[in-house]
Amino acid sequence: MLSTHLGELASLATAILWTVSSIFFTSAGKRIGALPVSFLRIVIACVLLVACTPLAAGRWLPADADGRAWLLLGISGFLGFFLCDVCLFKAMLLIGPRRVLLIFSLTPPIAALASFVIGDALSLRSWVAMAITLAGVAWVVLERPNHDEEPPIPGMSLLKAHRCGVALALFATATSAIGMVVSREVMLDYHNVAGATLIRALAALPGYVVLTTAWRRWRVLFLVLRDPPARTALGIGSVLGSFGGSLLMMVGLRYSSAGVVTTITATMPVLILPLSIAVYHERISFRAVAGAVVAVAGVALLML
Repeated sequence: MLSTHLGELASLATAILWTVSSIFFTSAGKRIGALPVSFLRIVIACVLLVACTPLAAGRWLPADADGRAWLLLGISGFLGFFLCDVCLFKAMLLIGPRRVLLIFSLTPPIAALASFVIGDALSLRSWVAMAITLAGVAWVVLERPNHDEEPPIPGMSLLKAHRCGVALALFATATSAIGMVVSREVMLDYHNVAGATLIRALAALPGYVVLTTAWRRWRVLFLVLRDPPARTALGIGSVLGSFGGSLLMMVGLRYSSAGVVTTITATMPVLILPLSIAVYHERISFRAVAGAVVAVAGVALLML
């Protein structure tokens, strides 16, 4: 059972770690900004991955990867760790996390369609399970929250913020789906999970360097050194999500299709409900609970 569904179990563990880490990243982001958090978490992940790569492959860098693996994983990392994350964090500031998560729920069907084009098709049962899971997720995300959404960026009109936020969320969704499919292609032949994750993380760094320089945000990066709460939140989130979650995602892609992996990780809006109660003291409605049950049923069908 465990070996048969290793990909699905790894994907579920990824969703859990990413959900928990999002709480810590949000806390750090409110103190030092979205771009510094996104950049520094990749730096921390790279350090941790370099440290654990010898344990996985007997060397400090993934020299066992051939040119094709470096190229494709590099493209995947630039799309997923840089373009997707930067756009996603910005969109959350503009239109709120619930709307962003709803749009981001389009990742599984996009990934599944892209996989179908390159010959990695899903079974009919997987398509049905995906539809059930996404229906449950959408039901939760579409529910009107009990509290007001976060306001848009100061000085930006509500209409402009909405348009920009939706555009950024759609772009992040597309880059995430394509990055997943590309990674899946590599993991069919290259089995060094830590090495693959390190290559993806390293590929994102040049993008952050250019963007941070263009926006003149280098000084802000060092503010985390003088902000213990932000430093702690960023460290915990990076270990759980950027390091642990990313490693497990690659395990999921090694043993399952990109459509299945993205469907299971799309349950984050459902998994965050218990944390919303514990951390933010939100009231969870019957509709949210029902949506969670539907999403869990869809995941269970994927794993049967």
